[in-house]
Amino acid sequence: MKAYVFPGQGAQFPGMGKDLYENFPVAKELFEKANSILGFRITDLMFTGTAEDLKQTRVTQPAIFLHSTVMAAVLGDTFRPDMVAGHSLGEFSALVANKTLLFEDGLKLVAKRAEAMQKACELNPSSMAAIIGADDKLVEDVCASVAAVVVPANYNSPGQIVISGSDEGVDQVIAELKNRNVRKAIKLAVGGAFHSPFMEPARTELAEAINVSPFGKPVCPVYQNVTASPSTDPPAIKANLIAQLTSPVLWTQTVHKMIADGAASFTEVGPGSVLQGLIKKINPDVATGGVVF
Repeated sequence: MKAYVFPGQGAQFPGMGKDLYENFPVAKELFEKANSILGFRITDLMFTGTAEDLKQTRVTQPAIFLHSTVMAAVLGDTFRPDMVAGHSLGEFSALVANKTLLFEDGLKLVAKRAEAMQKACELNPSSMAAIIGADDKLVEDVCASVAAVVVPANYNSPGQIVISGSDEGVDQVIAELKNRNVRKAIKLAVGGAFHSPFMEPARTELAEAINVSPFGKPVCPVYQNVTASPSTDPPAIKANLIAQLTSPVLWTQTVHKMIADGAASFTEVGPGSVLQGLIKKINPDVATGGVVF
């Protein structure tokens, strides 16, 4: 069975999507449609903007979503997924790819998500940190032991977990893990504490938009971040998508489940190759690759 996976925030790069725009009419059409929906020419920022330009949350999230969904559209009839999944933001791309969401509705939700998350970040000082070389249980226990709010946010691969919370809480966990000789614990250059209780205002705001958006019957299951399980039921997909903002991304568990359910190969659709690397760490025997035109 063929699994297609879609990257999240952090996969952006200057010039992303320009080759698609210039070489495929369907790509140009979708990019121009996106410019109209968003109310600014995101293509200018994607194609000629700097890395700093692309770090703006209002740009980053729709840019990655666009690159992924346009790439899937360019694949045309050759794009026949048996299952899909996306890492955080990438779940929206996956839902367009498996026909749960129309392109236009997906883009509007991603733009709303980016705006809501940015506002939530500005409400309270908060941050995230990558922990390398620690057992998941150790990280969970240390997070639970500190008084400040800090939680596991991304289970990316065995020995690679991201924590999220207040600046104080994240600093305390980093210090304690270093005391326990964990190989690497370093703060990330992000706007705030994604996938933590600090995103509750964003979750509430996004929920309103998701609940009024039409979700169709998908052509294949989506394995969602919150459950690491397949879903084809639109109301359940909506509920899990809403919960995602304040819940951890269970990526390791998701990949294991997809393989258990028959995934023989994983193709990453979108900018970069981060997910291919994570999947290889989760199961080195499974076939991985990117899109080749």
